[in-house]
Amino acid sequence: MNSNTEIAKTGFSMHQALRLIAGVMILVSLGLTYFIHPNWMFFTVFIALNLIQSAFTKWCPMITILKKCGFKE
Repeated sequence: MNSNTEIAKTGFSMHQALRLIAGVMILVSLGLTYFIHPNWMFFTVFIALNLIQSAFTKWCPMITILKKCGFKE
């Protein structure tokens, strides 16, 4: 069995997985900003801008990746 389809069978919908990934990435970037270097804040800004653009364009790169991993809408 393909490992991508095993990941998709976790019980999360694609949109739940997207929210989980975005939240984790924001927390990781804030941790990197605090503990490593303040320039990591640009990673947080990138995530925020990507979320904002996806609200207007209805396209998110992570959704494309999740679909290829076998997640269903």
